[in-house]
Amino acid sequence: MTATGSLSPSTFSLPALTLVVGGARSGKSRLAERLVTATGRPRIYIATAQAFDAEMRTRIAQHLTDRGPDWTTIEAPTDIATALSGCDPGGAILLDCATLWLSNMLLAGHDLHHACQDLVDTLTTSPAPVVVVSNEVGWGIVPDNALARQFRDAQGRLNQMIAARAGLVLGVMAGLPFALKGTLPEGAL
Repeated sequence: MTATGSLSPSTFSLPALTLVVGGARSGKSRLAERLVTATGRPRIYIATAQAFDAEMRTRIAQHLTDRGPDWTTIEAPTDIATALSGCDPGGAILLDCATLWLSNMLLAGHDLHHACQDLVDTLTTSPAPVVVVSNEVGWGIVPDNALARQFRDAQGRLNQMIAARAGLVLGVMAGLPFALKGTLPEGAL
């Protein structure tokens, strides 16, 4: 562990699949970045966000700045399989985030059941470890329209599918991580 309490590079080994789940602005992406960095492997970031407006362009630019130049970024709003197939098997991959990927798939009219199953199968066959960031959207009120309810339900099912296959599942609330499956890595706080 470093003096700041963060994970030390090259001292941490990720399982083949890790899920980091939490609410909006909970600190889940920052934790996932620390996990990938701590492996000491080349860092690969698969981005699912699409910049449809100025605010989103600003968010994406800030994420790039925050990560720094030591990350290879692959933009893959829907085609995670192709993005993963081009990744260095010696690297560590961060997929951020499954929630935006699911939104993209829903709005494009894909069959969500099959798309989610294909995603999970793809993630579990990656030759490099993958950390997936996803939102927990089921703790709020029941949405008032059918599309929002469909999304909320699909997101809950997708999180369960990924968690079932993951070796490590971490929740994040108010910037603090907690282990849901597996053991919280020393120094993850």
